[in-house]
Amino acid sequence: MSNTVDFESLHATVRQIATTVAAIHARDVDTKARFPEETIAALKAAKVLSAPVPREFGGAGLGMKQLGLLCATISGACGSSGMVLAMHFIQVVCVTRHHGDSAMFKRYMTEIVETQPVLASITSEVGTFGDTRSSICAVQREGDKFVLNKQATTGSYCAHADAILVTCRRDEAAPKNDQALVMVRKTDGKLTQTTTWDTMGMRGTCSPGFDLQSSGDVAQILPASFADISAMTMVPYSHILWAALWWGIANDAFSKAAAYVRGEARKNPGVTPPTAQQLAKLSVDLQAMKNNWQSIATEFDELTAAGKDEDLLGMSWGLKMVNLKIGASDAAPQIVHKALQIVGILGYKNDSPFSLGRHYRDALSASLMISNERIASKGASMLLVLKDE
Repeated sequence: MSNTVDFESLHATVRQIATTVAAIHARDVDTKARFPEETIAALKAAKVLSAPVPREFGGAGLGMKQLGLLCATISGACGSSGMVLAMHFIQVVCVTRHHGDSAMFKRYMTEIVETQPVLASITSEVGTFGDTRSSICAVQREGDKFVLNKQATTGSYCAHADAILVTCRRDEAAPKNDQALVMVRKTDGKLTQTTTWDTMGMRGTCSPGFDLQSSGDVAQILPASFADISAMTMVPYSHILWAALWWGIANDAFSKAAAYVRGEARKNPGVTPPTAQQLAKLSVDLQAMKNNWQSIATEFDELTAAGKDEDLLGMSWGLKMVNLKIGASDAAPQIVHKALQIVGILGYKNDSPFSLGRHYRDALSASLMISNERIASKGASMLLVLKDE
């Protein structure tokens, strides 16, 4: 069976889960700031959580664009569920792309397919002020065992994960930017929650701070440096999959606005409602947002398929990531806002079928997830030295 057919079948299943599970529980997840357990359980049952795992290990071997479409589909129904799925995919590909022929991680890829574990990450740390490429804690090796303790400012859905990939200094003598990525299984560690998670949006991601105390087998330390993992995998997958899911939220908001306009048109056959022109203009913004993330996702897939991963380390690609992240995170709430102006009070009401409150609040998180100001400063530095192509 071809990869395309596999994806089409999986995508159809995800669309059904979005409609019959994620959308049904989205309001309760948002209201109670609880983990979207029903949606994740349905994705597990459908073997969606192993979608990025290569075919040789039993997975679907999906590429970036395909994974982005899955995340967008779920996020249109429930932003928190889409974000959990995207973050999980990001951790899975850190393993699939950087296992370094490790026997343990090869077995784990098969385990991901068989048992569908939920993978989370801890890249934040008290004292690093949001810089994921800097760590204070260090992994300590004691024979064939490791000890790793970390104070995290945020840990998205970590309390609900089966394993967490944790950044740290490679050893106690390493500088802050010489980092490793360590897989901590649920049975390896103890999480103590240190802060609360009562937020404006993305409430179901359940991302408070944690103190982590863990120990496990040294084979669970990924062999590649985190510098390479970050540049080649974590950064592009994060920015592209996040852009896809933000587009998914914006797309659903547009769909609600379109349904409202069509309803108004049916009330006066033959008369185009004033809001139709606003909707037409909004479709331009939505198409631009879609084309932006999909073109970069396609480029990523082509580069990796051609074995040109080294291109992902270049400044030109880095600037594309900066521009995609800022562009998508700015566009999503603007599109939702314009959809709200079209729908009016029915979009403002939480108990309306046209309600856009959750979409708006979830989309506002986009510019804060790795601050746009921080990313823009990196882009500015790149532009000072990058020559026009």
